[in-house]
Amino acid sequence: MNPTTTTPIPSRRLLWTGRIVGGLPALLLLVDGAFKLVKPAPVVEATVKLGYAESVIIPLGIVLLVSTLLYLIPRTAVVGAILLTGYLGGAVASNVRAGEPLFTHVLFPVYFGVLLWVGLAMRKARLRAEFFPE
Repeated sequence: MNPTTTTPIPSRRLLWTGRIVGGLPALLLLVDGAFKLVKPAPVVEATVKLGYAESVIIPLGIVLLVSTLLYLIPRTAVVGAILLTGYLGGAVASNVRAGEPLFTHVLFPVYFGVLLWVGLAMRKARLRAEFFPE
């Protein structure tokens, strides 16, 4: 990177709004990942209802926790967002295959993904410039 080229820093308000917009779904994903590691009965039932074996719950929880933690670390946030997008895409596919309702179940992971990316774009000026070029 050219030392004379600087990346604009988002305003304090934009930075904090981005942290909240992306942080809330990330917090819920952390809770979901932790529940997958603990495997309470509702998590097992929901996973089996979607057509998965109980044996995949802990690996899914690990993938979800690692991806979300990467998203929460500023230097690895874009990688985390990409991994979470893939994870959430799998959730969409699972809900479609199980015949779940569109707006409440199938699209719910899409809503999370949008919030994660919008929050990230609010925090990272270079990413915002990619989404909204001048």
